[in-house]
Amino acid sequence: MTGCSVYRTAYSAPVSTHARVAVVVLAGGSGLRVGGDRNKAYLPLAGRTAVGISLRTTAAATCPQRLVLVVRADDLDLAERTLDDEFPHPPAPVELVVGGASRHGSEERALRHLEPAIRAGELDLVLIHDAARPLCSPELVATLVRTAGETGGAVPGLAVDDLAAVADDGTLAPLVGRHVRVQTPQVFAAAPLLDAYHRAAEAGFEGTDTAACFERFSSLPVTYVPGEEQNFKITYPHDIALADELVRRRDSPND
Repeated sequence: MTGCSVYRTAYSAPVSTHARVAVVVLAGGSGLRVGGDRNKAYLPLAGRTAVGISLRTTAAATCPQRLVLVVRADDLDLAERTLDDEFPHPPAPVELVVGGASRHGSEERALRHLEPAIRAGELDLVLIHDAARPLCSPELVATLVRTAGETGGAVPGLAVDDLAAVADDGTLAPLVGRHVRVQTPQVFAAAPLLDAYHRAAEAGFEGTDTAACFERFSSLPVTYVPGEEQNFKITYPHDIALADELVRRRDSPND
């Protein structure tokens, strides 16, 4: 995007990309396990919110053509206030889309919202990120965008060695091979991703994340990129306290 305003942060220099990217941030969950009086994506976090931080981080690394925030219908007013307070001058207008009943449904609604631009060839990649992962770095986002541009799909993850298979009789056995816990953002070629979700709808398939649908209904590979320990998903009350501390530490000019 020519003349795009890239947001600099206290913890990273911005990274630009020539790919035409649509950024989709998912904030449609309730976060009941966290507690509090609102959607966890809008709980106070170092004076801001996970929604605002996630939008700014992904925008800083992609200079997006389109910015989509997927919200619950009950959160529309809250989302608009949050955008006014935390992201008043985005590089592209933030488009609010009401999500579906599931994560997969919310992703599908976002893609259908972007479908005219994808079909017109105006977008190369779609990035989908959980608002509840506010500590993802711009460097990781840029790496994922670059990798997806080369291969068709890219997801971050952390290698794990504490998984086991469960046999029919309930006994445990080590899993063979290398395994990762997948994170977001996840980035994919736009047209194949849209086609994958259309095929999933026809098949009645709902994936646990974007990669699950892309892997099943697209012939393009999904490439693994090493993730980040701090890129955890806010799920429980102690996660809020930890994320608050890490954001304050990351943004401190003394660090």
